[in-house]
Amino acid sequence: MSSSRRRFIQGVAGIGSYLSWRGIQKKADAEALADAFRKLSHAHAGNAVNDEAIWAEIRRAFTVNPNLINLNNGGVSPQPKVVQDAVDRYYHYSNEGPSYYMWRILDQGREPLRKQLADLAGTDAEELAIQRNTTEALDNVIFGLDLEKGDEVILSKQDYPNMIHAWRQREMRDGIVLKWLDFDLPQEDDAYFVDAYSQAISPRTKVLHITHMINWTGQILPVRKLCNLAQSKGLFSLVDGAHTFAQLDFKISDLQCDAFGTSLHKWLCAPFGTGLLYLKKDRISEIWPLMPNGDPKGGNIRKFESLGTRSFAVEQAISTAIDFHLAIGERLKQERLYFLTHYWAKDMVQLERCRFFTALNPHYTGALFNLGMKGMTAGELSNQLLSTYKIHTSPITWEQIDGVRITPHVYTSLRDLDRLKEALYKIAQS
Repeated sequence: MSSSRRRFIQGVAGIGSYLSWRGIQKKADAEALADAFRKLSHAHAGNAVNDEAIWAEIRRAFTVNPNLINLNNGGVSPQPKVVQDAVDRYYHYSNEGPSYYMWRILDQGREPLRKQLADLAGTDAEELAIQRNTTEALDNVIFGLDLEKGDEVILSKQDYPNMIHAWRQREMRDGIVLKWLDFDLPQEDDAYFVDAYSQAISPRTKVLHITHMINWTGQILPVRKLCNLAQSKGLFSLVDGAHTFAQLDFKISDLQCDAFGTSLHKWLCAPFGTGLLYLKKDRISEIWPLMPNGDPKGGNIRKFESLGTRSFAVEQAISTAIDFHLAIGERLKQERLYFLTHYWAKDMVQLERCRFFTALNPHYTGALFNLGMKGMTAGELSNQLLSTYKIHTSPITWEQIDGVRITPHVYTSLRDLDRLKEALYKIAQS
């Protein structure tokens, strides 16, 4: 067990007070959670991934409403109670004297947090900027790259709308050329994606915009191969990792990309409005920051953090979310999330009305899965799941995709997924 994981487990076990019944209950819950973390750290992944007794204790660490089955964790994930408490603690601390405690005390925590994030990401701390979300991170690069009229950017129609809008604005303003790929999903072949990008490259191409996991369906792209392709052609590789960071077990450095942006309030379960930007060290000076500082063409990654006043409470609580994530374990978390998806989705294959926009192959999907129902729009299916069964999903109608996106998380129980299966069976047979 790592020293950081051990410290976190010991800290969780120490939560609570004996001064009241509530304190005793809080103490008992904390000790049960710490015990669950210990069991996870000692168990073989193959045994722990479906040990429902352990995962029931993980579920109790969250404050999710038991009357609603939330299967739209891909949009934004709830935070465990310890992260919520950290935000509250830092927020109240700030209010004791904002200009002092925010700027002189909590602001000093950014560098240790940067190092903690770098350790998690497998990068140099001098290559990471703390951001508010994936959009802010990627927009720093999209609007910061020096591109001239006629320069080409390759992207896909399945990329996230905010990124598409940003590139289109550059197209309108600067006369760059956008070359669109249109993927036929799902795919279980790396060569399909590599060939698509490769064939679109021309002498005017400057950037490959790559979505690591497509948010509409959960399709995983072979990012390292695509970044290697970009490098071999002298192109800039920009990766949208909104849905992969802290869901899949990888390091940003594994991808060999030039830039990577993600939201920490998704799979890391960090506070709402947190994210990060990675820029390869030798690329930092090439990118103009969205919010200028005194040295916009300098090589200091901190130039992308010139936001003015921000929520220091939210930022500093990221550290607690990292500890919680590591207490579960990165590899085990990925395997558990895929186990939950496979648990319900594999049984839908027999239903003739079901349409699949996601592959069940674990190499090409994780916790995001998109399923449609013949004779129903995505909105109709999502509405029926919510109104009749109190199951919250995300309806997706985009390009050729028309289905509901279903995304469990570590707190999701098999009982929740049994209710989902029952609901889908009934709807399919109606």
